[in-house]
Amino acid sequence: MSAPATPHSRAWLVWGAAVLAYLVSVTQRTSFGIAGLEATERYDASASILATFSVVQLLVYAGMQIPVGALVDRFGSRKMIAGGAALMGAGQLVLAFSDVTALGFLGRVLVGAGDAMTFVSVMRLLPAWFPPRRNPIMAQLTGMVGQVGQIVSLVPFAALLHLSGWTSAFLSLAGLSVLAFTLAAPAVRDRPSGVPAPAAENESLGSLIKQAWAVPGTRLAFWTHWISAFGLNVFLLSWGYPFLVSAQGVEPAMASTIMALFVVVAIVFGPVVGTAVARFPLRRSNLVLLVVFAAMLTWSVVLLWPGRAPLWLLVVLALVVAAGGPTSMVAFDFARTENPPRLIGTATGLANVGAFSGALIAIWSVGVVLDLAQHASGGGRELYSLDGFRLAFLVLFVFYAVGLIGFFIERRRTRRLRGPVPPLYRSVVRRLHRG
Repeated sequence: MSAPATPHSRAWLVWGAAVLAYLVSVTQRTSFGIAGLEATERYDASASILATFSVVQLLVYAGMQIPVGALVDRFGSRKMIAGGAALMGAGQLVLAFSDVTALGFLGRVLVGAGDAMTFVSVMRLLPAWFPPRRNPIMAQLTGMVGQVGQIVSLVPFAALLHLSGWTSAFLSLAGLSVLAFTLAAPAVRDRPSGVPAPAAENESLGSLIKQAWAVPGTRLAFWTHWISAFGLNVFLLSWGYPFLVSAQGVEPAMASTIMALFVVVAIVFGPVVGTAVARFPLRRSNLVLLVVFAAMLTWSVVLLWPGRAPLWLLVVLALVVAAGGPTSMVAFDFARTENPPRLIGTATGLANVGAFSGALIAIWSVGVVLDLAQHASGGGRELYSLDGFRLAFLVLFVFYAVGLIGFFIERRRTRRLRGPVPPLYRSVVRRLHRG
C-alpha cells in the first residue's frame, strides 16, 4: 500500500474525522481519573477497589491491542473506529446510572474495549494516506490532537461533574461518542480510491500476530512504549490527582492545572520528537533513553524530598513524566519501519500493549501498597498519605528496570539485522570535527 507523494484534501478529511474520534477516546479514557475522589464516595470504594476500576479498563485495553491490530489489518480502520465509538458511548451510559461496583466495572470494560479499537486504527491510516517522510510528524500530530481530550476531561468534564453531578457528566461523555461515530462512519476511508487492499486481509489473525512478533523491531517497539509511557498512565489515569491533592496538599484547581501540563508538553514536545525522529532515525532509541532516565531521576528527587515537595518540583515532575507521551510515539515508528506494510497494524497493536500492560499492573500495585501502608499504621494514617505514596511509588522503579532490560535486549537484536550503528559519542565527535 503506497500513499501519494503529496497528501490531498481527502487525506486531511479522513485524518480529521479519525483523529477527532481519538480525541474523544482519550477523553473517555482519562475521565475516570478526574472523577476518582467522587468515585470513592459513589461506590464506597477502598484504594484497591478504585485502582481496580482503572486496572479493569487498562486490562481490557491492553488485552485487545493485539487482536485489534490484526483486525485492523484485515477489516480496515473505518469499521473499527466507528465500532469503538459505539462501545465507549455504551460504557459511559452504564457508568452514568450505576452506583454498584459491578456495574461500574462493566462500564469501564466497555470504555476500555472501545478505546482499544481507536488509536491503532487511526495510526493504520497514516501510511495509507500520507507519504513516508511525513509519517513521524503525522504520528506526533495525531498524539497532540488526541491529548486535547485530557483538557476536555480536566476542564469542562471536571466542571460539569462538580456543578451537575456524576450522571450528567458521564451522559455528556456518551454524547461525545455519538458525535465521533456520526462523523467517522461516513468520512473515514481505509485507503485512497484505486489502491488495492493489503494482502493481510486474507490472512488469519494468529498468522499476522505470529509474524509481527517474530520481528525484533516489533518487540523493541513494545519495550519502547513500556518505558516511555507506563509512568505517565499511572500518574494520569489513576494516582496523579490523589497524590497531588491528598498527599502533597495541592489545591484541586492547581492540581488540575498541573495535570493539564501533560497536554501542553504533548503540543510543544511532540513536534520536536517527530522532527528529530524524521531527521535522525538511527538515534531514536537515544532520545527514548534520555527521557526515561530524566523521569526516573525526577521521581527519585520528589520521593526523597523531606516533607511535601515544593510546587515547582511537582511541576517539573509533571513536565518530565508528560514528555513520555510524545516519546512513546517512537514505538510506532519502530513498528512502521521494521515491518512490511501488511503487518503495520498488527505491529502497532503489539507495541501499544507496552505502556498499558505495565501501567495496569503498576496502578494495581500502587493501590495495594497504599492499603497495606494504612493497615500497617493501625488505621491511624490517611489512605492517601504522603508516606503511603512514597512507599507505593517505589513500585515504579521495578517497572522501569524490567522495561529497560527488554529494551536493551531488543535494540541489540534489531541493530544486528539492520547493520552496526556507531556509538552516539563517536557520531557526536565526528560531527564536531566536521564543524
